Amino acid sequence: MSRRRLRSSTVVLGGMGVLAAAITSCGSEPDKRCVDPITREVLPNYECDDDGTRSGTYYYGGGKSGGKVSGGSFDKAAVERGGFGCSGSGGG
Repeated sequence: MSRRRLRSSTVVLGGMGVLAAAITSCGSEPDKRCVDPITREVLPNYECDDDGTRSGTYYYGGGKSGGKVSGGSFDKAAVERGGFGCSGSGGG
C-alpha cells in the first residue's frame, strides 16, 4: 500500500512543477533593447529615456547579431514569451 501512495505523490508533485513552470514562463517579460528605430542598431539604454529628447526606442524580443536586432518587435504587446502552454506570436 505504501508503494502506491508514494507513486501517486510523485505524480502530483511532478504535475505541480509543470504547472508552476507554465505559469512563470507565460508571465515573464520579453527581452528589451534600446535601438535606433531606423537602422535597428543597439544603443545605450540612456538613449531610450522617456523624456522625449532621445533618439532610441525599445525593441522587444528577438536577437542581436552584429550590433543589430532582428526577430522581435517595437510593440511589446506583439511579443510574448514562448513557454509550455503559452501561445507564441511575434512580428517585426
